[in-house]
Amino acid sequence: MSITIHNDTEHGCLTLQMGERFDFSIHRAFHDACLGDVAQARSYVLDLEQVTGMDSSALGMLMLLREHAGGDRAEIRIVNASADLRNTLRIAGFDKLFTVH
Repeated sequence: MSITIHNDTEHGCLTLQMGERFDFSIHRAFHDACLGDVAQARSYVLDLEQVTGMDSSALGMLMLLREHAGGDRAEIRIVNASADLRNTLRIAGFDKLFTVH
């Protein structure tokens, strides 16, 4: 279970560098980092460079983050995703809900 958190309070940006696994095993850490007692950020960056796979609970966590961040007004960027992860996000329609780089 590995998430590295960078909170840029000056710019209101919370960056999460995900470890190899983006699945239910990190649910609590993801929740605490994004939705816990931390002040809501204006923007979020999820760095998936190390992620080798994700499951449906990861997609659910992304949806919870989107709702928490303001729904359609949310500024959430997913960066450094592998081609396989980008394809999974595209098939799930998440490329319409998030900015995927």
